[in-house]
Amino acid sequence: MENLLGLRRLRVRRGINLAIRDTRSSDSYVVVTMAGQTFKLKTPMTKDSCNPEWNDELTLSITDINVPINLAVYASDTFTADDEMGEAEIDIRPYVECLRMGLENLPTGTVITRVQPSRTNCLSDESCCDWDNGRILQDMFLRLRNVECGEIEVQIEWINPPGSKGVF
Repeated sequence: MENLLGLRRLRVRRGINLAIRDTRSSDSYVVVTMAGQTFKLKTPMTKDSCNPEWNDELTLSITDINVPINLAVYASDTFTADDEMGEAEIDIRPYVECLRMGLENLPTGTVITRVQPSRTNCLSDESCCDWDNGRILQDMFLRLRNVECGEIEVQIEWINPPGSKGVF
């Protein structure tokens, strides 16, 4: 806990138009990692869908805000190694900048900042950091790399557990 800045709640909501890796669809799941950390978090596998609904909530320990969150999508195979279906990364720095503003008592739905898609991020559409009942949430649609098609929808939120350093 000594180097813990906070926790990041990652909601992996769904996949959109994922690549087909079986006959007509894929049995897909998402693996979440961060450089320098030994953990791997994984969503449940969703069978027979190129548009899976995971709606899974994962919690990551954040020790360095400059380290992106890596997401890799896989298709489960029974007899061979699971097939890669693309990857994306989340840069948490724009979100942390919103936290550092020290905002309070904003109306729910207030847009704090907007992050545009670019060559340096995996965003497929504009992403907003929004105020929602006393917390900041960021919804994102991430374009998968190293695959012919596919996106994943995620949401991030910061949690300050007791004893963490925080980002201020």
